[in-house]
Amino acid sequence: MSPISRRTLVLGGLAAAGVGALPARQSATAQSSVITATAAVPYPFQLGIASGEPDASSVVLWTRLAPSPTNADGQGGMANADVTVDWQVSTTDTFSTLVASGTVTAQYAAAHSVHAIAGGLNPDSDYFYRFRAQGHISPVGRTRTTPAVGAAGRDLVMAFTSCSHYEEGYFTVYRRMAEENPGVILHLGDYIYEYGPTTGRPRLHLGNEIVSLADYRRRYAQYKTDPDLQAAHAVAPWIVVPDDHEVENNYAGTVRENNTPALTAAQWTARRSAAYQAYYENMPLRPAQVNSGNSIQLYRRLRWGSLATFHMLDTRQYRNDQACGDGWQLCSDADLASRSLPGNPQETWLLDGLGQHLGTWDIIGQQVFFARRFNSTGASMDSWDGYRASRARIQQGWVDRSVRNPVVLTGDVHRAWANDLKADYNNANSATIGTELVTSSVTSSGDGDGATTIPDVGTNPWLKFYNNRRGYIRATVSPTEMRADFRNVAKVSEHGAAAATAKSFVIQEGQPGLQAV
Repeated sequence: MSPISRRTLVLGGLAAAGVGALPARQSATAQSSVITATAAVPYPFQLGIASGEPDASSVVLWTRLAPSPTNADGQGGMANADVTVDWQVSTTDTFSTLVASGTVTAQYAAAHSVHAIAGGLNPDSDYFYRFRAQGHISPVGRTRTTPAVGAAGRDLVMAFTSCSHYEEGYFTVYRRMAEENPGVILHLGDYIYEYGPTTGRPRLHLGNEIVSLADYRRRYAQYKTDPDLQAAHAVAPWIVVPDDHEVENNYAGTVRENNTPALTAAQWTARRSAAYQAYYENMPLRPAQVNSGNSIQLYRRLRWGSLATFHMLDTRQYRNDQACGDGWQLCSDADLASRSLPGNPQETWLLDGLGQHLGTWDIIGQQVFFARRFNSTGASMDSWDGYRASRARIQQGWVDRSVRNPVVLTGDVHRAWANDLKADYNNANSATIGTELVTSSVTSSGDGDGATTIPDVGTNPWLKFYNNRRGYIRATVSPTEMRADFRNVAKVSEHGAAAATAKSFVIQEGQPGLQAV
């Protein structure tokens, strides 16, 4: 993607010359327009802007109006009334010529969030976008479309991370991701954390542990006021999936980890519903992902031309409860064929999609550790090791379907790992049939240290890399290879640390497994 200037990111093009009006209805026809602010109310774009869910002709444009973002009622200082919001898309950050524009309604019932679909765009193209509401102009964001079906397009640079605990550090990792100018950013879960404040940390959550819809809205607002997170959202389209902390730690379907805080069954159902609604309101998702009561449709497939297919999984809503009470332990129930981590319908959906061979690379974006990691004391019952038959069905399924380049992207564990995926984990010499890239966290678990010794590698020789710093993975995807650069920062307890590459690997097309660079 073309570089985005600091002025565009930080100032949002608010000094654009001239006076003009946004059209009152969506239009894909080219037109010239510059807009000015005529403010009568406080600035409503305190939470920034974002884009997401790109395809070859459209992208979601997101914002949420909140002049006082962290008000305890979760409404961000907005009145109990719907608000008209205008949006524009251009090929330049001056907006001298428009390629799409429109008007949408930010509804009070949806916390004045906006999910505008900008359509009629060209494939594999870069665009700039902005909003206007209540006499104010938003910052400018940059986005892009995917290549057309059947076209490889440009090589794709993607950045992905997970686990951004506001209290445990500063969001420097987001800033460094933005500086990479990636074509797309993936967040693999734990975008927020539900806990109340803990003293002695670099930053503090507002309010107690979140339970109500107002609580969740306020928590998202606190996170989204962070300028580093706003910069990452403004630089590229995002593809997101949640993990557990967007609702509650280690929940499994309708089962809670424990009864802390104490909730009745009805209160727990209401909490999940509130969490799912707030997630949709605060993410650049399409209407197909809007929550419906106590559920939200989040597993989905996105095509990047003929280069790659993203199979995004939901590993929380449909799983069986963790075996043997969760934790790290030996547990024969983890082998039961009746147990599934994604749930049987999602397993079938995934394998059906893999069998279509829609792109050179089949990228499975999900949350928890996929490769076997086992020692004499057991394994994590929250990971795929707690659902071993489910993992075996999926791996054998892609082998049976002759999937050439399966790559699993993982978050959750607050450490960076790189793993070969084996046909038989009881035989280290069995075929390598896939690759797993595990990103570290944005902040969760704090600064970390310089440890690089791979834990449990003696019993799990397919584990090829480990790093205990916070960071992200920059992956460059071409028709012939995928290069993964493990990027980290030395500190998150202080703001502004530089990013460095700890290790790089290449995956060759048609040759699953990691080759160190």
